[in-house]
Amino acid sequence: MNLKIKILGTGCKKCTILTDLVQEVTSENNLTADIEKVENIEKIMEYNVFSTPTLIINEKIAVQGRIPSKKELLEIIQKHI
Repeated sequence: MNLKIKILGTGCKKCTILTDLVQEVTSENNLTADIEKVENIEKIMEYNVFSTPTLIINEKIAVQGRIPSKKELLEIIQKHI
């Protein structure tokens, strides 16, 4: 299954860190994923989130308002496979 991962955030440092972390974890674990960074505030509001960065996996909110560790991120992604 190809994962669809979105990182919602307006371009802040935490959003960039989360994007880089997602790319690292998927690459290191040979996971196929379409990764998209969403910075448009109107599109972010469509997800009804209250804090960023927000990690969306297959259109479901997985993490909101914080950056998980690599280990936790891998576990979260694996739950959505």
